[in-house]
Amino acid sequence: MRIKPGEFIVFSKLKTSSHPSPRAKAIHPAQHGESYSYIIDKFWKVVQVVDDETIEVETRRGKRHRLDKNTPLVRKAGLLHQLVYRDRFF
Repeated sequence: MRIKPGEFIVFSKLKTSSHPSPRAKAIHPAQHGESYSYIIDKFWKVVQVVDDETIEVETRRGKRHRLDKNTPLVRKAGLLHQLVYRDRFF
């Protein structure tokens, strides 16, 4: 996947808690029902392409993360995502 600085991505983050958020997808209860595992889509901006495998992204609040750009959890945000979720990007 070819990603350039300034582009927006969607990162599907796996989370676990006792109360999934309203935006949670693919919700699965734990074996004894104390918690749930689920996926939340995070909408981030690419700041830098570090090398062929790694990108640096920035959240709405300015935190930075390094991600493997070849993982299936990272995908480019299409035009529809950018329009519908524009308030989540910035």
